[in-house]
Amino acid sequence: MHAHIRSIVAATAVGAMALAGLSGCAASAGSDEPLVGLVIKTQDNPFYVKMTEGAKSEAESLGLNLQIASGDGQSDVDSQITAIENLTAKGAKAILVTPAGDGIIPAIRKAQQAGVLVFALDSPLAADSGVDGTFATDNRLAGELVGQWARAALGDTEPRIATLDLYSDQIPVDVARNQGFLEGFGIDLADDTKMWDEDDPRFVGHEVTDANEAGGRTGMEKLLQKDPTINLVYTVNEPAAAGAYQAIVAAGLQDRIMIVSIDGGCPGIANVEKGIIDATSMQFPLDMAAQALQAVDAYLADGTKPQNSEGLDFTNTGVTLITDQPQAGIESEDSAFGLEECWG
Repeated sequence: MHAHIRSIVAATAVGAMALAGLSGCAASAGSDEPLVGLVIKTQDNPFYVKMTEGAKSEAESLGLNLQIASGDGQSDVDSQITAIENLTAKGAKAILVTPAGDGIIPAIRKAQQAGVLVFALDSPLAADSGVDGTFATDNRLAGELVGQWARAALGDTEPRIATLDLYSDQIPVDVARNQGFLEGFGIDLADDTKMWDEDDPRFVGHEVTDANEAGGRTGMEKLLQKDPTINLVYTVNEPAAAGAYQAIVAAGLQDRIMIVSIDGGCPGIANVEKGIIDATSMQFPLDMAAQALQAVDAYLADGTKPQNSEGLDFTNTGVTLITDQPQAGIESEDSAFGLEECWG
C-alpha cells in the first residue's frame, strides 16, 4: 500500500457564522466572475487556515470570485445552514463546505434545487446527502498507515495499546482514523463503524481529547493511572499527541511509550523531528481546496462532475506517512519532507 498518495482531481478526477464578514477573495469581487462560497468550521484551526490559503490562490488563478464564511468551532450546524442559505441567495454558482454535521443536508438540497453545485471538503456527509462531490483525506488509510508502522516498529515487544480519540459521539472522521489504526496494527474489529467495541487484550483503554493539547494531557494521565504498562499511544491529531507526551514525560515514561498520530501540521511535524511523535500521517488541506475548485471550474465549463477515487465514495486528496524511523516494506517520507509540505 503506497503511503504517498497525492490524487489529482478526477473530474475529467463552533459559534456564530461570520456572515457579516463574508469576504470576496478574487481580485475583482462583484465583477462577472462566478461566485463560489467556502464555508469552513473555524478560522482558528491551522488546517482550515491552510485550506483557505489554497482556495484563495486557486480561485484567483481560475478567475472565480471566492467568498468565505467561518464559525468558531467544529459542530455549529446552524451557522453553516445560515451560510449556505446566504450564499445561495447571493447567487453562488458553487459552495464548498467543511460539514459540521449531517444537519446541513436539507440546506444543501435547497441550494442544489436553486442550481448551486455543492461539494463537501474534509469530512464526508451521510451516503444519502446528495452532495455533488466530496474532497477529503482518506482518514481510514491515514490510520492504517500509522498502525502498520507501529506494528513493525514494536517488533517483538508485546503491545499495550491505548487510543486518545476526539469525541464520544462516534463522528465519522474519528471512527475512520481510530478503526484504521487498529486494523493497520492487526487488531480484529468488532464493528468498523464504531470505536471501543474491540475485544483484544492488547487494547487496554481509550479517552477522548476534544482534539487539543489539554485534552491529550488529561486523557493520557487517566490512561496511565488505569494501566501504567502502556507502550503505544494513538492520538486522533497532533495537538492531542503533544499533550499526551507532556503526561508521559511527567510520568518518566518517554523512553518506553511510542506515539503515533494523524494531521501533518507544522508543529506536529516538528515534533516528529524532535522524536516526540514517532510517526504521523500527513494530510494536504491546500490540495483539498485547490482540487475542489478545479472541479468547480470544470463543471462550470462543461457540466463535468468529479469522479471518486478508486474504491472510495469521495476524491482522496492525499495522505503520506511521515517518520524519521522508517520500517521495511512501509513507504514513508522523513520529517524534512514533512516540514516542506506541512501547514500551520
